[in-house]
Amino acid sequence: MPRLEVPYPPTKKPERSVMLRRGLMLAAAFALWMFLIFGRLYYLQVIKYVHWFERAQRQQQRTIVLAPQRGAIYDCRLHPLAMSLPVDSIYAVPSHIENPGRAARLLASILELDPQELEARFEASRTFCWVKRKVSAGESERVKALGLKGIYFQKEMKRFYPLGDLASAILGYVGMDDRGLAGVEYSLNSEIEGQPGHALVMEDARRQTFGSRDDPGKPGMNAQLTLDAGIQYIAESVLDADVEKWHAKGGVAIVQNPYTGAILAMASYPTFNPNKYAASPPQDRIDRGVSWIFEPGSTFKSITISSAIDEHLAKPTDLIDCQMGAIVLGGRTIHDVREVIRHELAGPLTLSQVLAYSSDVGAVKIALRLGEDRFYDHVVKFGFGAKTNIGLPGEEAGLLMPPSRWSGVSIGEIAIGQGIGVTPLQLVDAYSVIANGGMLIQPRIVRDIFSGNTHDPVPPESRRRVLSEQTAATMRRMLEGVVEFGTGTAAQLDGYSAGGKTGTAQKVENGHYSHTHYVASFIGIAPIHHPALTILVSIDTPVGGIYGAEVAAPAWKQLAQQALSYLNVPRDEPVKSPLQMASSAKTSRAVALRREAANPAIPPLPPHDAGLKPVSYTPPDGSAGHGTVMINNGPMVTVPDFTGLNERKVADECQELDLALSLAGSGLAVQQDPAPGSKVPERSLIKVVFAR
Repeated sequence: MPRLEVPYPPTKKPERSVMLRRGLMLAAAFALWMFLIFGRLYYLQVIKYVHWFERAQRQQQRTIVLAPQRGAIYDCRLHPLAMSLPVDSIYAVPSHIENPGRAARLLASILELDPQELEARFEASRTFCWVKRKVSAGESERVKALGLKGIYFQKEMKRFYPLGDLASAILGYVGMDDRGLAGVEYSLNSEIEGQPGHALVMEDARRQTFGSRDDPGKPGMNAQLTLDAGIQYIAESVLDADVEKWHAKGGVAIVQNPYTGAILAMASYPTFNPNKYAASPPQDRIDRGVSWIFEPGSTFKSITISSAIDEHLAKPTDLIDCQMGAIVLGGRTIHDVREVIRHELAGPLTLSQVLAYSSDVGAVKIALRLGEDRFYDHVVKFGFGAKTNIGLPGEEAGLLMPPSRWSGVSIGEIAIGQGIGVTPLQLVDAYSVIANGGMLIQPRIVRDIFSGNTHDPVPPESRRRVLSEQTAATMRRMLEGVVEFGTGTAAQLDGYSAGGKTGTAQKVENGHYSHTHYVASFIGIAPIHHPALTILVSIDTPVGGIYGAEVAAPAWKQLAQQALSYLNVPRDEPVKSPLQMASSAKTSRAVALRREAANPAIPPLPPHDAGLKPVSYTPPDGSAGHGTVMINNGPMVTVPDFTGLNERKVADECQELDLALSLAGSGLAVQQDPAPGSKVPERSLIKVVFAR
């Protein structure tokens, strides 16, 4: 049989359109997938870039603000009074610390911290917290020796005052953030602070530090003051000794160049150490030179008498009837002290004798010649009742009421230095008017502000005429009589002429004059014929003595004698023996009376170089030159061996031993004076030379 062949059905091929559609669908899905990915990337990298970048920085970076290099402060001879030195600050990254409790206990025992408070700080922040800032070199070395994980060190600048408490009320101090809080540190903060820097620390995902970048910022400018460290040391030594001698509450001493207004010294007592300012009470940090308001007492009689002479209402030879030591004014009786009445019994006093013997009645009568309005105008011209604008924080304007608020006795009270409040600096400025020939010159404490060759000149001091040259010369002659034969004989200098005025003022307490608490003062000019210095010493509430003649005048003599010698001011009087000094008051009185009777013409001052330039310099320890400086007789200290130590370690050791420090050079200590092992009093100056 023939075989039947059944044909296979034909093969079915996919249509081209189906294949194309499937390809397009796959491509569309892939394109959508790519679009979503790129859209997400665009969203994260462009739209949310700032957000995620900042978040990454917070997780990976830490920025520490670093205080800038604060400018140094120098005295007029460019000896450093304040400087900044690098020290270690200790911080922690708590997430790196394996045992926070143990670490807190170990650190607290070295750094004198509360271990529980430190552990709480570790728990409060996982990324960064300060342990202790600006530690000493010894503390830093002991912490490093622990080798604790998560404890790190950062260099910061710490303010250091190498001369300890010298001029501390003027210099002030800075806080932990290196911002000035008082004194020149505060008033010049914007100039010497500089611009802060930053430290950027990088961390990986495991919180391991792998790099850092520091921006040191911009250092501040340096300041040169008018203060002379040597004269400041003399002033503080004399003032401290006098306050302690009379068991006084405090005191102030100021030395000024009367021709430029430059303050060479301004000492306050009590004082403090600006390196450890927090350890002293706030009242010890007050700058009495500009913030203490007190009644000037008889020192103000020079203002009263000079005003009348300048108005041609009185002459030194005028006879004043002091009425046996009593005058009634506005229902109140003003009395002279017994010593003045003794001279009045011999008859009327000349105006020179009124000043020399400090007659209250005579001064009141002179003020009455002026009248209230004219007297007030002269007091204002002398600068009382207004700030001097010296540029120190806390300066007071004093207390001076206008005549419209005066009572019937006010003119008499102000004439003798009552019923008016002045600052020590105002009083010094007023006497400098008499010293320099009649010009009131704005006092200044800042001499220059500089950085390298860049200088920010201090504006010239303002000045205005207050007295004629003839009146100023007449007053100098009369003030010389106070020292020669009047109440100020205890202020007579050896080899120098001098003139000045004593003052004893009752303190006002609870609205009434105290009968037990006084302010004793002496203010004077030396040498009197060619003045170089105006000096004030005021003692607050002395015990065992109340008069300026016995409390303040001897201290003024010590200060003036040493300051003039220190500056090598030429002598204008023969050097006297002790016997001659003891009898000089009697002999000079007769000479002064004969000279006053002759009334020769009084020449004005000769031209004076505005800058008082000493021939040589004596350092504060008195080790060189011809000057003489008082030495502190406190406890003795053994001088350590500083050889091989850096500036920071030397500064720390001197601070611990209460020694003043003079630094020269940089690097490691190679030379020192006094030698290691020497016995010196506390606050002595140690000179250390550094080299690399």
